[in-house]
Amino acid sequence: MLDRLKQRLAPLTDGGIALAFSGGVDSSLLLAVLAEMAAEKPFKFVALTMQTVLQSPAEAEQAAAFAKKFGAEHHIFTFNPFAVEAVRFNRTDRCYHCKKAVFAQFADYAAAHGLRHIIDGTNGDDAHVYRPGRKALKEMGVLSPLSEFSKSEIRALSAQLGLSTASKPAAPCLATRFPYDTELTDEKIARAAQSEAALKALFPDFGNIRLRVHGNLARVEVPQSALPAAVEQAAKIANTLKNIGFDYVTLDLEGFRSGSFDIGLKG
Repeated sequence: MLDRLKQRLAPLTDGGIALAFSGGVDSSLLLAVLAEMAAEKPFKFVALTMQTVLQSPAEAEQAAAFAKKFGAEHHIFTFNPFAVEAVRFNRTDRCYHCKKAVFAQFADYAAAHGLRHIIDGTNGDDAHVYRPGRKALKEMGVLSPLSEFSKSEIRALSAQLGLSTASKPAAPCLATRFPYDTELTDEKIARAAQSEAALKALFPDFGNIRLRVHGNLARVEVPQSALPAAVEQAAKIANTLKNIGFDYVTLDLEGFRSGSFDIGLKG
């Protein structure tokens, strides 16, 4: 897979590359491979990270540390996502409009610094789930070198290369914790982030924990394998979330599933 990925990246190196870098599994693999290629034959590439209220501050910090480890030039951008109406009201096409705003900044930077290509970490699995942001990437000419590779392949290659991100859990934007057509605010997002972080700190062995917010009701998703343990800790989970401000707490019996608010949506 490494050779195939390098073959996909090689034609882009002459024009310079701006990498949309979240610090997640996919974009971290791209950064590591680009750094290896640049060490063999120097070319210009820059990692660009967008930090907003919809991501944990720790994500940008981890991205910066990872880029520094590989000697990559790295810049962090910011913008207010709630200035975009579709994001503020959590519309079903929120991701499309958000990607447009984010990559407009990246495109301006790339143009100003002579970087011909903008790439991101969209992988092959993303084609099979609801991802309206992919339309924005296509419209803006963003390239996705990992689009032919599955998430499992990407994790396997990351492990082969010894990357610390190989087993890193997904960290989707915090808007995904709310039903569509719900107005988002800094306070709502902060409460969701605080609640989920508290549960992860208390129960690290549960694995992937998601908090879904329905007004003053918190719906907790954990992997099916962790459901028995979560039931045993029900009182502790409920007390933790009630102390943060929720009136009701429920455990989702279907367990953790990515995009549980996306049922019936396609794109």
